[in-house]
Amino acid sequence: MTPALLVVVALAGGAGAAARLVLDGEVRRRLGDGLPRGTALVNLSGSLLLGLLTGLAAGGLLPPTARVVVGTGFLGGFTTFSTAAVETVRLALQRRTGAAVLHGAGQLVAGVLLAGSGLAAGLALAG
Repeated sequence: MTPALLVVVALAGGAGAAARLVLDGEVRRRLGDGLPRGTALVNLSGSLLLGLLTGLAAGGLLPPTARVVVGTGFLGGFTTFSTAAVETVRLALQRRTGAAVLHGAGQLVAGVLLAGSGLAAGLALAG
């Protein structure tokens, strides 16, 4: 990785983190913060987009640098496993066991399914 590409990936990661902050804040403002819906939306949409990006890159429709900048940089900064884990623990500590299980396991299962769907769509688009 060249120094210039490293800088671009870092900037893309910062942009992804800022986008996460804005989207999560907007979801919390509109729907309340009783459940971590914003984090779920961020992580699930990020999983789908990363799968799609990976499929498009694997099919030759995107250059490897686009996958690195958008996938590793932007989507890496956008998605957040650690926040999802903390929010799952917070729900469990509040004795909201059903919500904790749904949030934790749901993001894992749905994230993998969405990433796989995005990958399949990207590969199909690439022909």
